[in-house]
Amino acid sequence: MTATEIGKLFNKTSRQINDIFQELHWIEKNKNGWVITENGKANGGIQINYKGSLSVQWDEKIQTNVLLKKLIEPKQEKEEKDFREKFPTSHRTKDGHFVRSKAEMIIDDWLYSENIVHAYEKRLPVEEDVFSDFYLPQGKVYVEFWGIENDQKYNLRKEKKKEIYKKYNLNLIELTDKEIAKLDDILPQMLLKYGINII
Repeated sequence: MTATEIGKLFNKTSRQINDIFQELHWIEKNKNGWVITENGKANGGIQINYKGSLSVQWDEKIQTNVLLKKLIEPKQEKEEKDFREKFPTSHRTKDGHFVRSKAEMIIDDWLYSENIVHAYEKRLPVEEDVFSDFYLPQGKVYVEFWGIENDQKYNLRKEKKKEIYKKYNLNLIELTDKEIAKLDDILPQMLLKYGINII
């Protein structure tokens, strides 16, 4: 199946489908088209090369892939919804994002001032219903700010999220209030580990 054929099934364009596959790290864009990754091969994709133009075709089983369906038709689980209601986005950043805390505002503004492309509250490309605080596409890096210390429910949620990052081998930078005070010194070193160099 092509991205166009998959798109027709879900009422999406081929571009939207390829964007989802890229978000899942199943394909990558290069100057000749779409290149399949190892994760893409594991999910039934095969590389097609037609006269130097690259594309990917998918096994028909892709229609029932749980992870793909979650990203195409997102549904928010109760725990995630409760968290979002308890901590609404109320702080506006320099680039127009609305974030949940002053610390997240400092992180967002820092990323913006360093010209680092980032998304706020990006869904992780995993089966579980999890959102990162920030996502940096350049190094495929997720940034989490752990802002609450003495709350058992929050700490359980934090540990669960950390296990998910580890389970799927996702690039994670963790920040606390201690790092926020020294962001200019600490964050560039953390980013360098993932190939993001601050000039």
